[in-house]
Amino acid sequence: MVSPLEKYYDKFEDYEKIAIRYNVKIEGPALKPEDDPEVVEILPAEEGIKRTLALDVLYGDKDKCDADTEKALEAGEDPIDLINNALMKGMDGVSALYTKGEFFLPDLMLAGDAMMSGVALCEAKLGHKADAKAKVVTCAVEGDPHDIGKNLIVMFLNANGYEPIDLGRDVPNTEVVKAVQEHEPALVTATALMTTTMTAFGKIIALMQEAGLDTPIGCGGGAVRRDFVEESPQTFYGVEAYHVPKLADAIVDDGKTWEDIRNEYADIVGEYVAAYS
Repeated sequence: MVSPLEKYYDKFEDYEKIAIRYNVKIEGPALKPEDDPEVVEILPAEEGIKRTLALDVLYGDKDKCDADTEKALEAGEDPIDLINNALMKGMDGVSALYTKGEFFLPDLMLAGDAMMSGVALCEAKLGHKADAKAKVVTCAVEGDPHDIGKNLIVMFLNANGYEPIDLGRDVPNTEVVKAVQEHEPALVTATALMTTTMTAFGKIIALMQEAGLDTPIGCGGGAVRRDFVEESPQTFYGVEAYHVPKLADAIVDDGKTWEDIRNEYADIVGEYVAAYS
């Protein structure tokens, strides 16, 4: 049986021209993540173990990161130096590409796993956890089972030298207050995905004020709006998970208050933020 197209074959002089409109020709080699101009400025420039580890994290290769970290430690590399100038640099590169929309959630999660595994090996060599800039209490609020946003915050905090106190999801308001009393964090972050749970923000604030706690609280999530958050004192509206380390830096390093963050949010995170325009 002759196919419907075969009767037209003799009309073509050059079969390579058939469906040529669907061919995509790429001019030059594809740009590698480490060749992005912003990432070039972040990663260690010299070839060596630090650059290798940074690339392991950038590519989210946990097994290779573990092997290379162990090799570096056996060779006498300083664990703190590896954490700060290799593993975290790789995560900084991932964050930069995520911010630009070139990396996505799976890239973040894989890179975060690789980095934290390498950090754990370095801390095991040290015999203790690396010193953190400060503690940050994180939670998904009471009644809310959605914790992807909170998990991203934890990952970005780890990648930037903070110690997240991860309370998990559906955390009772009273437990948040207890954690603040126990850990004395520089910042609290609370997330809510549903309109029925975001009322927890105000309840947490009320309990904290009763206890005499003035720790600022960053509130965010899918259902949350800036105007709703700012109805409560001591709060600010958090827009993106990757903003949290910069906001924490502003509090820890620059002494910014929750009021300052409300007024200077876009300047602090270093980008245009529609909610604060």
